[in-house]
Amino acid sequence: MTRARPTIVALATPPGRSGVAVLRLSGVELRSFARRIAGIDPLPRHAHLVAFRDATDTPVDQGLLLWFPGPHSYTGEDVLELHTHGGDILPQSVLRACVAAGAQLAGPGDFTRRAFENGKLDLIQAEAVADLIDASSEAAARGALRSLSGAFSAQVSALQASLTSLRVQLEGGIDFPEESLSLAPGSAHREMLNALLDRVDRLLQDGLRGRAQQASRQLVLLGAPNVGKSSLLNALSGEDLAIVSPIAGTTRDAIRAVLTLAGMRIEVIDTAGVRDGAEAVEKLGIERALGAVAKADLVLRLRAFGQVEALEIPVPLHLPQLEVWNKLDHATAAERVALPVGAIAVSALTGEGLSALEQAIAAALGGSEGAEPAFLARARHLEALTQARSHLVQALATQAEELVAEELRLAQRALDTIAGQFLADDLLGEIFSRFCIGK
Repeated sequence: MTRARPTIVALATPPGRSGVAVLRLSGVELRSFARRIAGIDPLPRHAHLVAFRDATDTPVDQGLLLWFPGPHSYTGEDVLELHTHGGDILPQSVLRACVAAGAQLAGPGDFTRRAFENGKLDLIQAEAVADLIDASSEAAARGALRSLSGAFSAQVSALQASLTSLRVQLEGGIDFPEESLSLAPGSAHREMLNALLDRVDRLLQDGLRGRAQQASRQLVLLGAPNVGKSSLLNALSGEDLAIVSPIAGTTRDAIRAVLTLAGMRIEVIDTAGVRDGAEAVEKLGIERALGAVAKADLVLRLRAFGQVEALEIPVPLHLPQLEVWNKLDHATAAERVALPVGAIAVSALTGEGLSALEQAIAAALGGSEGAEPAFLARARHLEALTQARSHLVQALATQAEELVAEELRLAQRALDTIAGQFLADDLLGEIFSRFCIGK
């Protein structure tokens, strides 16, 4: 049963010029609220064309009103959606009218927190809402959608059920020693413990894969001046982000662009050309270039046809790198044939070879492996699974039944925090504070 709480309101769409803006309200008895701001008794899940009115009954905009009665709504309470015209003025006018009618401005994550507290979502699913919005790649978005649909929750629940079953058997044996089973190696209890440990390990592996999909990759373009790093950045991004000039030393700082390749979010960094004899400001850019290399997931080591490179640029051996030869449009037939094995030839000017380069980048960063996470896990989920695993390992190493039972209790406690049981209010506040306002 939901508790009567203040009606909250927020813009569910970003501010700015647009065709439509959406405001969301959640509370109790919002049908009467609809009468105050639109003068109608709405039908459930029906789009009504209305005039939104302020406290003086003056129309401030015209749009659609939809009423979703609780508990069959996102939050489990009554929910109103107000579809106004976009822009900076009209949505704010309707928002002020809602506040004047008695609603309170919502904070970050307030709607999803109410959905969690009203049992519409468990905490894993609630966090998946934010992860879906913040997904940095197509694979991450699909993983978050699986978590939202309950894929991760189902696996955690199955683990909890198996752990509960084992605890019932073990603690029953402690309370009734005449029916106690031995925990010696090979016993049923120990087999169940090993099976649980194996399932936790698989869940951790899937979770780590999901975390890897969430992270954006960093790709650094490195090379001497005038090999075409800025031209290649512009070609990959499809925008004129970097100044292109035949004058050496034009790029003096790292220029960044974000693009998506093979479903991955990749941050491409164009760096200052590395050469001897650079003046003071250019030297700072070169230092930043070498610093960016140290943090890169992949380095594109650029050279250019027809250009002799006098300075060899060091790249740490542990860093993956691709050798790329630019200015293919200027290459002679002999130079094309003499291309080093494994090198990729491109023309940032004409686009020749760019498709092959993109495929090589995706393969080097793992985008071609096709292995997607079964769900998307957060750092706190992995920490809880790691704690549960530690307690299971300790239980296997312990002979005393009472100590085994305690380790199993602690393991279950760790699993319980994943879906939100026994989680402190301050931690819940921290989790939902990172959501969007209006979500």
